[in-house]
Formats: sequence, structure tokens, C-alpha cells
Amino acid sequence: MKIGILQCDSTNVNFRDEHGNYPEMFMSLFKSVDLNLDFKNYDVQLEQYPQTPEECEAYLITGSRLSVYDDEPWIRKLEKYVVELHRQKHPLLGICFGHQMVAKALGGKTEASERGWGVGVQNYQTVSIQAWIEPALEQFSLLASHKDQVTKLPEGAELIAESEFCPYAAFRIDDHILTFQGHPEFKKAYSKALLNLRKEILGPKVFEAGIKSLEQTTQPHQITHWMLNFLRKGDTHK
Repeated sequence: MKIGILQCDSTNVNFRDEHGNYPEMFMSLFKSVDLNLDFKNYDVQLEQYPQTPEECEAYLITGSRLSVYDDEPWIRKLEKYVVELHRQKHPLLGICFGHQMVAKALGGKTEASERGWGVGVQNYQTVSIQAWIEPALEQFSLLASHKDQVTKLPEGAELIAESEFCPYAAFRIDDHILTFQGHPEFKKAYSKALLNLRKEILGPKVFEAGIKSLEQTTQPHQITHWMLNFLRKGDTHK
């Protein structure tokens, strides 16, 4: 399987030597589960796109420090591309900004949350039984870093996971779109670096809780299995 990464941001230049950039994070994560996967990166901030969707069997929209409702030409173009991928029922994954973009593009709503920042390890409950949710987890935890949230699901979406803090934490549309608010590609060292970078923005209470939460266990590889199972329609042997 060839996965096209629609890159919506880059890591802080001071972090890059140690933590890499976002495409490398995703490639490392997915290859830790399946070495046979291929990838191609498209920096959509520079308006790099496939010639046709068929260039890759599936696409993944990364996170971004920007908001999906920011008035940026590249964000508007990406929104139109999501609509086109959905029209063609082309397989698509969305992570954080990608999760929020899919919701906004397809008729849902994303906005700054009244709950404030979600950082560090966040805990979610699985609310829908699916054949591709294997290994089965009633609860799972992922690293997160977001102030925006999906506040209305797009038409036809099915809620997959929720939390008290983030009611729409994961959803799917039919058999071709799956999104998560959390970051399976993040490692704790990178999450800690982000927390320290944003310490003043977060405030002491959120910062300290975020640092403390890093002691918890996360399940990024299990969630990656879910994503690959979903893309393969439940057939784990492809």
C-alpha cells in the first residue's frame, strides 16, 4: 500500500534534529507496524498535490499549528481537495488538524474549544464496535496538542471514540474516511518539548497536568493497526 502524506506543517526548526519532521514521524510509526508500506509526501502549504488521487492508494492529513478556519489560501485549497477525495470515496485518514479539516470540509464544525487546551496524554473511550478495531480496546490513550475541536460531526459520520474533554475524538465516514483528534505519531519526548515551548500559553495548571500525564501508557501502535485495518477493509494480510 502507498500512503500519500498531505503535510500541513513542519516541526519547530530547533526540534528537527532530535525529533524529525511530521512526515518522518508518520513513516516511522506506520513502518513499525508494516515494513512493506510505501509513502509519498506532499507539502500542501506549498500547494503540492498528486496529479491524480490514484497516485496513492490512501492519503493522510497531518496536524498543523494553524486552525482549519484560518483564512489561508492553502487551507481553502485543501478543504476543496477533501471534498473531492470524499466524492471519489478515496481512502483518507485525518489526524488532529486533519480530523478537524475533514469535519469542516464535509459539513461539520470545528472551533476553538471552551475547554481550552488538550495536551499530554488524553484518554478516550471507544463507542462503536467495528470489524477493523483489532486489537479491540474499550479505552485507549494518545498524545494530544490542540485548542480547537470538532463540535459537530459531518453528515453521514459515525462516532468512533469520545472523552469528556473531547466529545468527538474519532469518527469515520462510510468505509473510506477515518479520523482521530489524538496524535499516534507523537512520542513523549516530542510532546514534552511542545509543552515546554508553549508553557506560557498553556498556563501553569494545564502545563503541569500535561507533564504529569506523560507518565501514562499510550497505544499508538494499536491505533495504527486500526487505521491500516480500516484502509484494508479489515483484511490484515494485504
